[in-house]
Amino acid sequence: MIYINHMDKATLKAWRQRQRLTQRELAKLLGVTPMCVAFWEWGKRRIPPFLPLALEALENRRKKGGSDGSVGGVSGVQAAE
Repeated sequence: MIYINHMDKATLKAWRQRQRLTQRELAKLLGVTPMCVAFWEWGKRRIPPFLPLALEALENRRKKGGSDGSVGGVSGVQAAE
């Protein structure tokens, strides 16, 4: 069974604030523009269905690595387990 977890604008903003990230910082980590994040949070653009997975991965990476989401100083590289 496939479960699709829908994320709304308030949930996204609350997640970002709990992580102490600005819209600009989150955009950089996701590889999108800051306006894209702003439009998601304002409800002007549909939040992609994969975003909850991407945020979960970022959260896990931030717990294991640096506050910028990088591991070993290399953005986008995940530490081996």
